[in-house]
Amino acid sequence: MSHTARVNRGYLDHAGVLAFAHRGGAFHPEIEGLENTMAAFRHAVDLGYVYLETDVHVTADGVLLAFHDDVLDRVTDRTGSIAETSYADVQAALIGGRERVPTLAELFEAFPGVRFNIDIKSAGSVAALADFVSAHDAWDRVLVGSFSRRRLQSFRRLTQGRVATSAHPLEVAAYVLSPSAQLARLLTRGRPDALQIPHRRGRLTVASAGLVRRAHANGLHVHVWTIDDPAEMKVLLDRGVDGLISDRTDILSDVLRSRGQWEDKS
Repeated sequence: MSHTARVNRGYLDHAGVLAFAHRGGAFHPEIEGLENTMAAFRHAVDLGYVYLETDVHVTADGVLLAFHDDVLDRVTDRTGSIAETSYADVQAALIGGRERVPTLAELFEAFPGVRFNIDIKSAGSVAALADFVSAHDAWDRVLVGSFSRRRLQSFRRLTQGRVATSAHPLEVAAYVLSPSAQLARLLTRGRPDALQIPHRRGRLTVASAGLVRRAHANGLHVHVWTIDDPAEMKVLLDRGVDGLISDRTDILSDVLRSRGQWEDKS
């Protein structure tokens, strides 16, 4: 059973384990090659997922996109930098030969009952995302993180602490290395609401039992990415993590169902 989330964070008020569809479930056999597309996210929602993970970039003319890479090259039939490309030109690019790159606004409109885990991938998208959350009154529908300390600190300032955020790498390090929850909280100034971390980094177990205890003592969630192996999922769930982020939405839902930890939304 998960610990109780902070009462002021509607995003984290879910009673059970949070199951995140990473980029919509990028490696599910039915949608492989369609990551971060409307088809992928709809597929995840149809499976019963209410937490979707995505990334944001902003186009040259200021449109906020749900897209992982800073260039179109890897997953579309076009090339070029997102930041230097107009929205109209991005819309001409196809993922998997058939899917457009969705805007964040399109996802919010298509899935009003869903919550989004959003990774800020570019400096230009920080203010755009803060403005988006405010304009859509989406304070409790998003959890925002970034591997960039500067981007995340800027987003926290712009949203005045109203949006739940995950820890940046230095804050994660505080929880990994600190001998006590009190010291970890002091070092992070109580800013993160969740630790979103890998299970391991080389020989280091990041999502250790001790880290989970320290996080829970401070009221933080622990979400682990990107976990596609059922045995590893079970190990982490037994350790008490609060959420798993997976490309294999089929495997994750099956594991949670087998443990009585899947909340059917149908």
